[in-house]
Amino acid sequence: MSNGLISEGTIRLRYSVLIACLLVFSGIAVAADDAPLLATWPTISKTEIAFVYGGYLWSVPREGGEARQLTTGGHESSPVFSPDGRWIAFSGEYDGNTDVYVMPAQGGEPRRLTWHPAQDSPVEWTRDGKRVLFISNRDAYADITRLYTVPVAGGVPEALPMWRGVEGTYSPDGAQFAYVPNLQWQRAWKRYRGGQTTPIYIVRLSDLALEKISRENSNDSSPAWVGDTVYFLSDRNGPVTIFAYDTKTKQVKQVLENKGYDLKTISAGPDVLVYEQFGGIYTYDPQLGQGRRVEIHVAGDSPSTRAHWEKVADKVGNAAISPTGARAVFEARGEILTVPAEKGDIRNLTRTTTVAERDPAWSPDGKWIAFFSDESGEYALHLVNQSGLGDVKKIGLGNPPSYFYDPTWSPDSKKVAFTDKRLNLWYVDIEKGGSPKKVDTDLYEDPTYALDPAWSPDSKWLTYSRFLPSHFRAVFVYALESGKSSQVTDGLSEARFPVFDKNGKYIYLGASTDFGLSAGWLDLTSYQHAVSRNIYAVVLKKGEPSPVDPESDDEKIAPAKSDEKSKNEQKDASKAKETDKKEEKKDEKKDEKKDEAETVTIDLEGMGQRIVSLPIKAANYVTLTPGKPGVPYLA
Repeated sequence: MSNGLISEGTIRLRYSVLIACLLVFSGIAVAADDAPLLATWPTISKTEIAFVYGGYLWSVPREGGEARQLTTGGHESSPVFSPDGRWIAFSGEYDGNTDVYVMPAQGGEPRRLTWHPAQDSPVEWTRDGKRVLFISNRDAYADITRLYTVPVAGGVPEALPMWRGVEGTYSPDGAQFAYVPNLQWQRAWKRYRGGQTTPIYIVRLSDLALEKISRENSNDSSPAWVGDTVYFLSDRNGPVTIFAYDTKTKQVKQVLENKGYDLKTISAGPDVLVYEQFGGIYTYDPQLGQGRRVEIHVAGDSPSTRAHWEKVADKVGNAAISPTGARAVFEARGEILTVPAEKGDIRNLTRTTTVAERDPAWSPDGKWIAFFSDESGEYALHLVNQSGLGDVKKIGLGNPPSYFYDPTWSPDSKKVAFTDKRLNLWYVDIEKGGSPKKVDTDLYEDPTYALDPAWSPDSKWLTYSRFLPSHFRAVFVYALESGKSSQVTDGLSEARFPVFDKNGKYIYLGASTDFGLSAGWLDLTSYQHAVSRNIYAVVLKKGEPSPVDPESDDEKIAPAKSDEKSKNEQKDASKAKETDKKEEKKDEKKDEKKDEAETVTIDLEGMGQRIVSLPIKAANYVTLTPGKPGVPYLA
């Protein structure tokens, strides 16, 4: 038995942005002969199978055939047949909260059984059919849930004596209970063998004596008790399949061979089991020892698959801003849209509702928006005119296929750098075309960290940081002309966030000399330790003055009264100096763009000796961005 109450933990970044409604196609297609049915949570009685499809409850004869829709609310899940097959308990959201409901097996008005603001989801019925077993986090915290029963006639729920539980099943006489005590945080983590693996216990309800089904740290779930046997799902021999525990002999054996996709749930009926595999529904006959696919045809209006309007303001995944701030670009529900700061309409630049587009980035010249698209079946880099008009430029990203992140434009709007899930850093020349060129590959994986690529003002260099074998990160520079990477920092500090100054004379970076190594990013003993970083500047060219050259105040000697000529000469020189400074300030503004485009010279020899500490207080800095020449921004 399983529940579907708590989804796996994910962290999603949401932006409070108002985006107009978007025409989308979503959901699941009506089942075809060569496509998965996408049915879930099957339960079985003597004559019927009930399941979830498209957010509704459906039923079909055990032999298969035309399915019949039982609910129209669109938020139902976890159906469970009563022992006599007359009723179905399920979870629904009719009144704004997830609660347990019961309805006639042939259809009818649902009747609410639980009223707590916590999420409740049915698991099974008691053997006498008078109470529904469900799970809830109403009396717990974090990912801990408990098992309760509630009378079908209505009344106050009662907790089972175990202090936690996720799913379970009663023995035929109701005296014992097989259950899974803890939730597995990430069920999609294949062959996981860490501390969150899920055992199955059998508890004697009279005195709470425990018996553990033998295993070697496997993931066991969905216990279903039939006669003297507890059937359950396990990945102990590979893909998840059905195992059986004989309560008399205490032996465990695999009863169904599976060389395909994992089985998701199983549920026991009077004489057979029913289970889900890759969106299809199957029955398993213990007498025959084999599974059979149930052929089901679903014919319904499927409102989620027809064209309709969808609000996507709360579905923004990534965002960027245009060079002048006139518009912003957003990724929302797989589409790329631009939004004006004040006047104008929202533009949907892609209008491909069956394609996933991600990570938009606006080119510095304002003309192009780059993003990743899986239109071809594998991710490629697409470029679309910011107006939404004209053809889309499509650049293949080569083999093997991968998942890509953070397209970063060069200042001349001719090249794009990006990273992938294989820890590689790439760039592609938009004008020259061709395949992307690999810059470097990181040594270790850390999802809290990226390679942080940044371009030089002349678009001829990339700087980034990556791991060394010591597990410290060092800063590197990559020359596009030679195709070579060079290490900038010595590796004795933890160096990150390198960026070029807008004048091309320096690289700013953050570095920590008291950074402590840990067992890894998921080691909870060091995961939240704050890191104190200083900010440094790397003088790129030999002979270039340091941005923090030492200064010294000295006493000024007044000239002799008789030396009027010398005094006048000094006044004239001072006036000329002031005039020169004013002219320099005018030229700075006039030539700022010109300065940014000047060629950046990096003298690699002795560069480590040209790293200077900036007079900025050390802190736990987490990012660094260049402003106008000579001004870095810190967070």
